[in-house]
Amino acid sequence: MKNDVTADAVARLRSPATIRERCHNILQAVEAGQSTHFDLQLEKLDAVARQVEAVTRRQYPDLNIPYHSRWRHFEAGAVDRKAQLDACIAHLDSAAQARACIDLTLISVLLDAGAGAQWSYHETGSGQTFVRSEGLGVASFHGFMQGTFSSRRDDPYRVDAQALKQINMADLVALFQVSASNPLVGLEGRVELLQRLGQSLSANPTVFGAEGRPGCLFDLLTHNAQVRQLPAACVLQALLDHLSAIWLTGNTLNAEPLGDCWRHPLAGGEGESAGWVPFHKLSQWLTYSLLEPFQWAGITLTDLDGLTGLPEYRNGGLLLDMGVIVPRQADFFARQFTAADDAIIEWRALTVALIDKLAPRIRQQLQKSADEMPLACILEGGTWAAGREVARQLREGGGPPLNIASDGTVF
Repeated sequence: MKNDVTADAVARLRSPATIRERCHNILQAVEAGQSTHFDLQLEKLDAVARQVEAVTRRQYPDLNIPYHSRWRHFEAGAVDRKAQLDACIAHLDSAAQARACIDLTLISVLLDAGAGAQWSYHETGSGQTFVRSEGLGVASFHGFMQGTFSSRRDDPYRVDAQALKQINMADLVALFQVSASNPLVGLEGRVELLQRLGQSLSANPTVFGAEGRPGCLFDLLTHNAQVRQLPAACVLQALLDHLSAIWLTGNTLNAEPLGDCWRHPLAGGEGESAGWVPFHKLSQWLTYSLLEPFQWAGITLTDLDGLTGLPEYRNGGLLLDMGVIVPRQADFFARQFTAADDAIIEWRALTVALIDKLAPRIRQQLQKSADEMPLACILEGGTWAAGREVARQLREGGGPPLNIASDGTVF
């Protein structure tokens, strides 16, 4: 049982305010020349903002920009897969439809760490082939529609603990069309993650119900649809409070699991949480992706900018590729890193802090207010898309600028 001091420290490390605080601490330290890994050329942020503006206007000429969300990947290849799902769950009431959409979103996001450059997914229905995040999204969508994550044959459109605990390598090999010529990075890690998710869901019936469904978060957070407005950070808080044990990072504070949270000498802070930098990238990506399922059920999520930019390949790669973050070591781009390496933690922290600096520049370029263009739209418009486009211009296949060994759960 954790003591009150540890409980307070863990709670602090699960707050998006702490993500921002620690990432900006690292930015200030790097600006002051205290980093052994990076220099900064902040004067290049304006050029990055113009690049993001150009990509945004090309993608969304009317500047009606949707949220950065897993639901965008379900639209890959101009196929309206949500309509396919809607038709299958039309007989359910609003809350049950919300649970189904939350189930799909959560399972798909958890399967969305890096796929690697050699993997692809062929969709039989459309005849199209998809790679990377879109491929993982489309594959997981079809897995959901086929009942892969449900233990009930009469109710395939759901995720439950019993099915997840029984997931094995063969299931995901079939789902993702994995073969010797079509390898998927981090397959074992994904299997373990889903099994651990199943265990967490079944261990917490007061939150996830007797059957252990992620969609029960809808009932928990809205008090059975009585609450009609909800700060986005509350969704993140619930995910971190109830699902932190699923992550494979092994990072703990007095045996309490921290998930995507890492020690770094420039992090700052005070008390037991000092020295830790929380990111919670997949949990924040999941929160952004849950905005629409809640809205479809008539729940308004507020304070979207309480969340942060996502510290991953595309946003962070954009800042490396456009020379804002400058490695000090000549062999930086040739080395292989892990998520636990100081340089990667620092790069991710700089990404979060620099997106905060980019956001007002991008809004100014597009003549949008913060209310009109929250971070969820800037990422989509946006920094993630620009990161991918610049990567394609610089490297065959559009891979990220740096090499991080992936277990399929952080990157």
